[in-house]
Amino acid sequence: MTVRRIVLCLAILAALVVPSSAQQPLRSPDVIFVPTPQEVVDAMLKLAKVTKNDVVYDLGSGDGRIPITAAKTYGARGVGIDIDPQRIKEATENLKNSGVGDRVKFLNQDLFTTDISEATVVTLYLLPSLNLKLLPKLNKELKPGTRIVSHAFDMGDAKPTETLNVNGRTVYFWTTPIK
Repeated sequence: MTVRRIVLCLAILAALVVPSSAQQPLRSPDVIFVPTPQEVVDAMLKLAKVTKNDVVYDLGSGDGRIPITAAKTYGARGVGIDIDPQRIKEATENLKNSGVGDRVKFLNQDLFTTDISEATVVTLYLLPSLNLKLLPKLNKELKPGTRIVSHAFDMGDAKPTETLNVNGRTVYFWTTPIK
């Protein structure tokens, strides 16, 4: 192999390899990614009474199925927030195939520091400790009456307005302010 071919091969390889720092989350994620089953996504959005006038923020959006479903099924706008660039990449790929790319966006940001004040619906699939940590932010940034739906985990003593069982999985519903 000539030096020229070796250099060309190395250049091609370098172009294909993304630096590892670019693939690292902004900080260590608080939870591992476990997707919400589609039947639970559907139940969450139905319980929140999502409409075309809503802006659905999914905190810890993973592969993007909740904002994409909100846009496809209800015509809502969706925003997915995830700290892991790999999840954002997957969500963006899923969005490309969804037909609702004009209604949904994904942000590689920290859900604890991102401005969520535009949301009319917030969806969560986090741990109870993270839900509790988020509670002051939800009450501070969200307008009164904003709907919050959590898959599997509650917010401690903050009593949900409604709970739903979806094939053994619990969905919790609150409206702000949450007490």
